[in-house]
Amino acid sequence: MRLILKSFRSLYFATLLMFLGSGLLSTYLALRLADTVDGLWVGALMAANYIGLVLGGKLGHRLIGRVGHIRAYVACAGVVTAAVLGHGLSDWLSVWLVLRLVVGVASMCQYMVIESWLNEQAETSQRGQVFSGYMAASYLGLILGQLALVTYPALGLELLMLVALSFALCLVPVALTHRLHPAPMHPAPLELRFFIKRVPLSLMTIAVAGLLIGAFYGLAPLYAARMGLSTEQVGLFMGSCIIAGLVVQWPLGWLSDRYDRAKLIRGCAALLILAALPLALMPQANLWVVLGVGFIVGLLQFSLYPLAVAFANDHVEGERRVSLTAMLLVTFGIGASIGSLLAGVLMRFLGANMLYVFFCASALILVWRVRPANITHLHQVDDAPLHHIPMPSNMSSSPLVAALDPRVDEQVVQDQMLDGNPPEMSDDDPVDPVDPVDPVDPGEQGPRP
Repeated sequence: MRLILKSFRSLYFATLLMFLGSGLLSTYLALRLADTVDGLWVGALMAANYIGLVLGGKLGHRLIGRVGHIRAYVACAGVVTAAVLGHGLSDWLSVWLVLRLVVGVASMCQYMVIESWLNEQAETSQRGQVFSGYMAASYLGLILGQLALVTYPALGLELLMLVALSFALCLVPVALTHRLHPAPMHPAPLELRFFIKRVPLSLMTIAVAGLLIGAFYGLAPLYAARMGLSTEQVGLFMGSCIIAGLVVQWPLGWLSDRYDRAKLIRGCAALLILAALPLALMPQANLWVVLGVGFIVGLLQFSLYPLAVAFANDHVEGERRVSLTAMLLVTFGIGASIGSLLAGVLMRFLGANMLYVFFCASALILVWRVRPANITHLHQVDDAPLHHIPMPSNMSSSPLVAALDPRVDEQVVQDQMLDGNPPEMSDDDPVDPVDPVDPVDPGEQGPRP
């Protein structure tokens, strides 16, 4: 692992700076608006960012294909830096919405460049460790971004300058690289109809995870401020919740490889309801209650996305997993956009504790809809359950991240991403409902694990 960190240190450092800036920007904007506007505007800003990330997955391929990886990355870093500083030049919220959309589009292009470069340089046997390093750099950047609030609690322009500085510096290791460009890649096909029929449970779980995480990143700072926490305490609260998301990945992987993943999804959702209930019922809470309950909720809410990704990969063949990643990211982005808006509306009219009421309601959807006993496993791949891979849970990746997944054959990924065409599928191809509502004839069921 030490050799991998040494080999990819420049790309990991660029990743850390990107997420330090993006995480700090989200919290800074929420706190800046906490005393002047309601939660609806804060949620709208986060929704604009996630919409930008979804759009960036399409536009980024075109830009990279036209000007190359280095130029695309440098251009997008410059655009993000300018957009961040633009927040300090205008107080019009409509302008901020546009700027957040621009930041989302350009950031996704940066993710795509970093991930394609990591895939180009990583050996096949190293892809899992390379991806783990990428995930750790992402989480560490997000945590450091929150802790910056402890150093600059006044919410002045210094924080915007720090965000802009992070995005300006993240282009240096990429711009100065002496390596050749990675091979150009085309957008992964979404295959919407196929995946809705094949993995509806995973898509629903991803959408709910998007509702939860979009609301968390957009409105948790506002919630903490309304609970009376100071700026430094808000930074500690956000940092502890994100640390929980990092800490839970390894025990979650151990459980995921040994127990039914559908049961784990439903179990995590049920525990999430119980964990969030105290803050949902308390209009006011002190610092230690908010920190303690927030940490436990973070452990559970950041578990749903990687479990859903692993469960989906169990039921999709290797040649479709790049397309699957694209579909999951789009689903997550849509859910995150809707979640931040819905939670913002609830907080506007019913109080700050509605954020955790929203968490309970979202988790209840999974408890209600996920029925492990009725899942057919008809199209489960031969070697399922596949080894669980920790996944970032904040859309801090693009469809290209599938190329770093050791569960995916490298040549399949290269072929599909180079030509951009999905595998052939006729209307007569069987699909597995994997849905508790649509039972399947027992005679047609595949083997259960």
